Amino acid sequence: MEIMQVAGSLVCTHRVDGLSHMNLRILRTPKGKLSVAVDPVGAAIGNWVFTASGSAARFACPDPAVQTDLTIGGIIDFWEPDG
Repeated sequence: MEIMQVAGSLVCTHRVDGLSHMNLRILRTPKGKLSVAVDPVGAAIGNWVFTASGSAARFACPDPAVQTDLTIGGIIDFWEPDG
């Protein structure tokens, strides 16, 4: 798992069937790296979230048949970043 911040939404009108109708979010690590994740929890821009990656990401979705390797697992209500 990794902590990331939601940087934006990603809209794709044409996608493979394996992505279903999942919402997509652009996530940024604390070091600035961008990634795309499926969002089954409804995170908003600016929210800090924790993610599941690799094969575990599929099981963090309501439907484990979704083809993803990064899924938002939850919205963080409180967190004090180091530094």
